[in-house]
Amino acid sequence: MNVTLSGAARGVAQAPPSKSLAHRAVLCAALADGTSRVENLQWSADVSATLQAARDFGAHVKQIEGGAIITGCGWPKLPDGPVDCGESGSTLRFLAPILAQTGGEVRLLGHGRLPQRPQQIYADLFRQKGARFEQDDTGIWLQGPLPGGEYTLRGDVSSQFISGLLFALPLADEDSVIRVQHPFESRSYVGLTLAALADFGVQVHPCEGEGETSFSVEGGQRYRPFDFRVEADWSNAAFPAVLGAIAGGVQVAGLSRSSAQGDGVILDILARCGASFHWDEAGRLCFEPARLQGCVIDLADCPDLGPILMVLALFCQGTTRIEHAGRLRIKESDRIEAMAAELAKFGGQVRQLDADTIEIEGCRLQAPAQPVDSHNDHRVVMACAVAALAAGVPVTLADAGAVAKSWPGFFDQLEELGAKVVRTDE
Repeated sequence: MNVTLSGAARGVAQAPPSKSLAHRAVLCAALADGTSRVENLQWSADVSATLQAARDFGAHVKQIEGGAIITGCGWPKLPDGPVDCGESGSTLRFLAPILAQTGGEVRLLGHGRLPQRPQQIYADLFRQKGARFEQDDTGIWLQGPLPGGEYTLRGDVSSQFISGLLFALPLADEDSVIRVQHPFESRSYVGLTLAALADFGVQVHPCEGEGETSFSVEGGQRYRPFDFRVEADWSNAAFPAVLGAIAGGVQVAGLSRSSAQGDGVILDILARCGASFHWDEAGRLCFEPARLQGCVIDLADCPDLGPILMVLALFCQGTTRIEHAGRLRIKESDRIEAMAAELAKFGGQVRQLDADTIEIEGCRLQAPAQPVDSHNDHRVVMACAVAALAAGVPVTLADAGAVAKSWPGFFDQLEELGAKVVRTDE
């Protein structure tokens, strides 16, 4: 699907449910011995992959309006065939240790760039524990189980590996310790996992005297059913928030001011850039136009904000420096190269100082003379759509259906805000 976008966007945007929390709630519910209700669930492509995977390892999933009723299996069973993770890194990396506990041979399939994304951390850990983990150009083969014991892994590739072990090791017979090597990036996502585990009756504690980078996991635990309501998503709310910070006239509804989601840091970043916003009595985040200034932004704990922050930088006076951006290269696309190529069509320039640091100068954007490519990346599409609306220039977004990965209703939301959206099949 291609989308031609024009006009302006003003009004109230409803933040979609959190994809990160949905993955965690679905898997915990699927592993519980009993029935759970997961509310405020959006059936995006990534979450749908996790829901189908839950069915594949023995859970019963019934879709209801705004959510799902999940009767868990208590213990994962060996899937009858390959488990298709779509393009979802969370699905694959969370499932791998869980399904290893079946003890049987498991095939996990991936599409897009997923089969090429780094999995060496698991390959090393599985080998150390006498388990099988092999990656090829369509997915992975694995066979466990993963026993309890000590696990040491890097903290600067993806927190998904840490979360995957946290889901699986409580099921082992023996106790475990997980140690995360410095630097421990995206730590807030591990916090979301720990909170979800606690909701479903699984306890994990910091190792005494070792700070917050080591986790003690008691073996032999079992998940208990729990009714879970998924919070609104700060990661995707950042797109209308940045649009509002630049152009004004946008309110974002549904967000929790006390959320533990790490991407809530978008408000701190916007404040440092000089954005004008407040919370109204209805709990909506309201933006007024303001003069924005460039600043230094650290992406170590919020890599998913990278694409929209690159757009924000184009509307800031002076230079914006984005540090610890290297992990953007191993997402659904190489997000540094993808955004540099597409923002250049608007007249912007992304300077890559080294593998981990970029700089962007504020400038006046122009209407792209050719379609903007999605690079099959939902966040690239949404960021470029915000760039066009904020600049008041028309744009054609090629392969814009990539937004289905996390926010299928993104363009519907823009239409509700008054933007003109024309969809075509070519």
